[in-house]
Amino acid sequence: MAKNDPYAALRIKEFNIFLLVRFVLVFGWSMQFIVIEWEVYSLTKDPLYLGLIGLMEIIPAFTMALFAGHIVDQKEKRNLLALCIAAFSLISLGLFLLTWDKVITNWSTNSILYAVYALVFFGGFLRSFFGPTIFSLVALIVPKKIYPNAATWSTSTWKAATVLGALLGGFSIHWIGVPYTLCVIFIMVAISFVLTFLIKKKPILNPNIGEPVRESLKVGVRFVFSDKAILGALTLDMIAVLFGGTVALLSVFAQDILEVGSQGFGILNASISLGSIFSMFMTTYMPISKNAGKKLLATIFGFGLCIIAFGLSNIFWVSVLALFLSGATDGISMVIRQTILQLKTPDNMRGRVSAVNSMFVGSSNELGAFESGLAAKLIGPVAAVVFGGIMTLVTVATIGVKNPVLRNLDLTKDLEESENS
Repeated sequence: MAKNDPYAALRIKEFNIFLLVRFVLVFGWSMQFIVIEWEVYSLTKDPLYLGLIGLMEIIPAFTMALFAGHIVDQKEKRNLLALCIAAFSLISLGLFLLTWDKVITNWSTNSILYAVYALVFFGGFLRSFFGPTIFSLVALIVPKKIYPNAATWSTSTWKAATVLGALLGGFSIHWIGVPYTLCVIFIMVAISFVLTFLIKKKPILNPNIGEPVRESLKVGVRFVFSDKAILGALTLDMIAVLFGGTVALLSVFAQDILEVGSQGFGILNASISLGSIFSMFMTTYMPISKNAGKKLLATIFGFGLCIIAFGLSNIFWVSVLALFLSGATDGISMVIRQTILQLKTPDNMRGRVSAVNSMFVGSSNELGAFESGLAAKLIGPVAAVVFGGIMTLVTVATIGVKNPVLRNLDLTKDLEESENS
């Protein structure tokens, strides 16, 4: 295998199956989220009910994260992923039935909403298991020496599926309607469930099977907070998402500042995703393990500059370029962070470390949207975005100075040790 082979991970059959499972699953999940938002707003015509969708998902996802990480470290990963997918298929089936006129003829609007929120809540519970399971399974499919390449392809697949799923979700509502779109999603999830069994069962590498939950969680959290490289990487990403998230305010910029309407709004959204996907695929050809810490700091610093440029711009093409570059820098930093986590996390702690990661990043998405909205209300949208970008720069500078372990992190030695082991 060539040392810098950009397709190293793709030469492993099981990894290709894993990518296919992940793509189909995330594609369906992204479509489903768009369809749920559409249906809920169609029923209520009240944006508050849209906010409740995110709330219903993040509460169980956040509160269950650590426990889910403990369970993942105790169980066989292939079967656990299959179980999660099977449960997710029930959510898709339930949503299909809740939008099918023949089933809900006599249901009130409130009854339908309560049922939808209940299924979304259950989906948040499953979300807490999906991340740690997938993170752990990757490390059991590919050898350690190609973790960076595997992280790149896995993250790129996730991002592409998210973007394309959301895009097709909107079109499919128009083409075949809400119920049949959800029926298609159910079929896709069922296909991913079947494909999962093409992956062989994996050994459980945790020597402490049966360890008390409280002790297990303490060990996992203690490890994350004691490893300066992992803690620094997670903190950087959390702050960037919390203060640098402009997505929540894009509609404001499209309508009131840039005055480009719904078409321009779509282009602004697409530019972020295109930048992320482009940079993620480019990292397959770029060595990211050497000076990984400095590269992570540099890309997130660049992300902050792009956010400031977008906030100050009143020229549409400049705004599009700034968002494209913000997506590109964010994509590179995401791959570097995943590589750090994969290489620095012991096999017996992958579930718990991934769970802490999901708490850092997952919660900051929702909090970031809230922060952006509140700041825009208090100081205006332009100042809110610029403030977020400045906070990102300050955070990068502070961590760069205060955390020399992360700043000087080089993963080349870790990879060389894995090749010799």
